[in-house]
Amino acid sequence: MLEKVSLFSNIPPECLYKLEKISSLRKYPKNTILFIEGDDNSQLFVVKKGLVCIHTDDNEGRQLVLNYVGPGEYFGELSLLDGKPRSASATTVEDSNLLTISRENFRGFMQEYPELYEVLMVELANRIRSLTENVKDMALLDVYGRVAHTLERLCNPEVEISPKLTHQDIANMVGASREMVSRVMKELVLGGYIEIQQKQIRIVKSFPKNW
Repeated sequence: MLEKVSLFSNIPPECLYKLEKISSLRKYPKNTILFIEGDDNSQLFVVKKGLVCIHTDDNEGRQLVLNYVGPGEYFGELSLLDGKPRSASATTVEDSNLLTISRENFRGFMQEYPELYEVLMVELANRIRSLTENVKDMALLDVYGRVAHTLERLCNPEVEISPKLTHQDIANMVGASREMVSRVMKELVLGGYIEIQQKQIRIVKSFPKNW
């Protein structure tokens, strides 16, 4: 399973076998809080099945969704490197099966296979670039632009959105009110740009640059 994870895609199979031996497979029901911002938890999580929401919350209960992590993806890697508290929270959106690797085991593995350091640095650089793009979107785009970019970012090769998103979910990702997002989504449906069935969103044609 780990060979399908970008972080480990270039690691020899015999090395991945050793890594799987020091990992633990755990099952979590929907809406389980895996960790919260500020926790000292220092595990790497790999999603084998299910879906996890990475988010941050303020004292008034408002939530900003940073990402959704699905099968074959991972999260929690920053705490492996610096040992500092979690910078965000993670909650399961669906019943999920997750592989967990402790910081001690992971760092020991990297010492045995130092080529993983370079792979990890490239992965982190890609994530920083993605975060930079998201910050630019939040700062420079209007609500329509942020919604359009978010839908495009979450599309898989079959041009479907995963997970099934409510308007509130999208609002939490783009930093806008649910009402504003609902207006944009309605216009995209009426314009024939997207179709929505059972909260599953499908992009039918390319979005216009401006609305």
